[in-house]
Amino acid sequence: MNNMRVGLANRSHSRMVALGIALLLQTGCTLAPDYKQPDAPISMEWPELPKITLDLARGTAELSKQSAEQVTSTQHTVADLGWEEFFRDPRLRALIALGLDNNRDLRIAVSRIEQARAQYGVQVGQQFPNISLTVSDVTTSLPQTMLTPGIDPVNSNLLGGASLTSFQLDLFGQLRSLSEAAFQSYLATAEAGRNVRITLISNIAQAYFYERMTELTLELVDKTLKSRQEAYAIVLKRMDAGIATDLDLNQARSLLDAAAANLAQYARLKSRAHNALILLVGTPLTMELPTPAPFTRESVLVNIPAGLPSNLLTRRPDIRQAERNLMSANANIGAARAAFFPDISLTGLLGTNSLTLNGLFKSGAYYWNIAPNLSLPIFNGGALWANLDLAKAANREAVNQYEKSIQTAFREVSDALAGEATYGAEIQATIAQQEATRKALELSDMRYKMGIDNFLQAQIAQISYFNSQLGLITLRYNALLNRIDLYKSLGGGWESGDMERKTPLHEPNAKN
Repeated sequence: MNNMRVGLANRSHSRMVALGIALLLQTGCTLAPDYKQPDAPISMEWPELPKITLDLARGTAELSKQSAEQVTSTQHTVADLGWEEFFRDPRLRALIALGLDNNRDLRIAVSRIEQARAQYGVQVGQQFPNISLTVSDVTTSLPQTMLTPGIDPVNSNLLGGASLTSFQLDLFGQLRSLSEAAFQSYLATAEAGRNVRITLISNIAQAYFYERMTELTLELVDKTLKSRQEAYAIVLKRMDAGIATDLDLNQARSLLDAAAANLAQYARLKSRAHNALILLVGTPLTMELPTPAPFTRESVLVNIPAGLPSNLLTRRPDIRQAERNLMSANANIGAARAAFFPDISLTGLLGTNSLTLNGLFKSGAYYWNIAPNLSLPIFNGGALWANLDLAKAANREAVNQYEKSIQTAFREVSDALAGEATYGAEIQATIAQQEATRKALELSDMRYKMGIDNFLQAQIAQISYFNSQLGLITLRYNALLNRIDLYKSLGGGWESGDMERKTPLHEPNAKN
């Protein structure tokens, strides 16, 4: 009898040692491929940029080339420029702050980040045992034909203890690979949240400057309408005096009607621009806002440091998101590989067993059991191989998406740099053109009033002057947008003093 107890104890000890070794193996390596960041499919230098040299006195323009360093400042990095420093217009800064608090797209992005964090927590939980407290009372009634003399036909069996339910021993790293994939997906979602933040700041700025442009255009059209009303009245008087012709009158009337149509058009555009701004900010603009700055490129920072193309890999959230997705796809390959190996799981119970409640916790009522289970896939119609091929194909797609995001970023920065290199000269030339058309209009009006020219020349001069004014407003707006695009495309706009105030964009401590 004693030998039997010793043998049972030895077997119990052997099982516990085996279980301990199996648990230690949980910390082993996974079958995922070693991750290697793909080479950036771009040049490590920005392309040469055009340089326009104007000599307005002589009326000449010369085209040459310059480097990106000659166009942008190199004293700082974009990482040093929060949006509060970049945007100088106090009203715009107030609107952006409101948008970061109230915009629904940003709130949706935050909710998605929280969902991804929770999903990562769920996946990590699969790596640990599921232990629960079990208490049961099983009552059995036996038929008369099965009764033994002296045995009660109705008996109870009380059971209580802690149970271990189907704990998978992750010997080949399948659960760890799935947890790593979920973690990288969470980080990708966090990067997407940063990208939403950058896009929101950029969109609010663009909508604000568009509204400012429509306001200035509406003022210009209103002023032009009044001027053309005066011109029409002059032509009408000259016609009554027999000096002007029907052609002159109809030409003057066509200019007046065009200005009235433009007034209605830009009043509509201004209203729509205001509505779009309210949607982006996410709340009615009922509060008193600061006075806006002048509508020039100086409303934003003049010089933006471009840095090197390689900086995009660490600054642009969309590139970082694509790389996180690639790392997640890489981890899924490990999970698909691990599915080919045996699946070992454990169930067990440690507790007490008694026929009566008062004997449930007495000495000798304690017992335990452990049930290892091994499952080895033999035939599944090729599903495992197909799943591995699927994981590898998804990984190749993620590589291409990562490389494309880098190429897209390089193109966006290069386009914005080209705009930064040329908009200044274009604005300078357009200002000179506007002044020339203004003088031409004055001379044309004078010649018409003196009877030297007909109204056609004055009409052409009025149209040219209006178009040059309208073109200058639009050009300044486009130059502002280009500078905002450059700041955004370089990855600026998400690091600021209130970065962590509203959005949980930090990594869990376990993965830092």
